[in-house]
Amino acid sequence: MSTPELSDIRRDFERVSPATVQKASSFAASILADVAGRRGTLDGRITPVSPSARMAGAAFTIEVRPGDNLMIHAAMTMAKPGDVLVVDGKADRTCALMGSIMINACMKRGIAGVVLDGAHRDSEELRELGFPVYSVGSNPNGPTKFIPGRINWPISCGGVAINPGDLIVGDGDGVVVVEREKAESLLELAATKFADERARIADIVAGRNLRPKWLEASLRAAGVLKEGEVL
Repeated sequence: MSTPELSDIRRDFERVSPATVQKASSFAASILADVAGRRGTLDGRITPVSPSARMAGAAFTIEVRPGDNLMIHAAMTMAKPGDVLVVDGKADRTCALMGSIMINACMKRGIAGVVLDGAHRDSEELRELGFPVYSVGSNPNGPTKFIPGRINWPISCGGVAINPGDLIVGDGDGVVVVEREKAESLLELAATKFADERARIADIVAGRNLRPKWLEASLRAAGVLKEGEVL
């Protein structure tokens, strides 16, 4: 019995809910990464074009061959408002996969952001637009547009496995990915951690509890301090 051929373009998939995206957007990427088990953050080579960038949305995944953006153009016509285009560009820096023309089109389509494991161009224009774009760097050279790729299949971007519909949150630190099935369950944990961190910072500013309460116990567990020994 023959197996039906699978299309390289998947049009239907389940997205993280808009309500979860809205709630998650209020937290820093670092908070979500911590409550997700200190995992899911893209490699630090992927940085925001604008340091003030912030975004949250559902992953719309794209795999391209290095230096070719044909499938990104196709994906832009398919993505829904609130999606984040996440592109596995193989970390190629020899040319830009996207620039101001494509990013202006993304803005008009209501796309929430772009993550490129590849390069961008038109940096000054992108910063003026204020649209959240994350990439491995810039290169003025343009891409080709004739090599096939895949849309809405699992990809690797910044060293992290990403499935279409996963939660994507980005800020000035970088990008974190949370599995769609797990995202909602982390929101209460994120709220608690945020509150705890604000209280800790308030104590430090007031000159209270400057030494972490856990420090000596951790030093003993690591064998740095002997039992009963203090700093």
